[in-house]
Amino acid sequence: MELSIRAKILNSHSDQASELALVERCRNQDSEAFGKIVDAYQHRVYGFVKRMVSDPEEATDISQEVFIRAYQGLGRFDGRSSLRTWLFRIAYNLCVDRARKADRSPQESRFESADEDQPMDFPDPRWDPESLLLGVELFAVVEAAIGSMSEKLRSVLLLHDREDLAYEEIAMALDLPIGTVKSRLFLARAHLQRALNGYIAGEVKQS
Repeated sequence: MELSIRAKILNSHSDQASELALVERCRNQDSEAFGKIVDAYQHRVYGFVKRMVSDPEEATDISQEVFIRAYQGLGRFDGRSSLRTWLFRIAYNLCVDRARKADRSPQESRFESADEDQPMDFPDPRWDPESLLLGVELFAVVEAAIGSMSEKLRSVLLLHDREDLAYEEIAMALDLPIGTVKSRLFLARAHLQRALNGYIAGEVKQS
């Protein structure tokens, strides 16, 4: 057990050192190094952005802009967060900016009336649409529920449950206190559970 933890720490340090080496090469105009960064993260960034904006063409545009901004801003990357966290922060900010310009931010759900800055203790079961999938219809219900959340709830849910970021990483990516991250995650899961309960109740009534 102790050896396993030590191995994880060593791997984490090794990954961070490799990232910083790539960043340094990029700062020296090494396009091949930046290509490796793009290859490593483009699919994850696109997956996150697509669930934030829903339109695939718009998601592609924003994802491309993420890496343009990243390339232009590598001089300001100080390594205090992981490169992954930094890229998701850029992606989130671009999604919010795009929504504000289009004036089409999703309306807040009634669950968001709670005090989200008050830390909450709650179990941390991972939801996984693939494991919940009893059919195409249920998957659509899950995706629709995620899409109907406000950006502030959806972003935390996706980063934690889809991208496997720790609370601390999400806090850095979204510039939030850890307590707020936990509260928003709780509210997002409550929103999702409510949608699933409604679907299941409808199925029971029909049967």
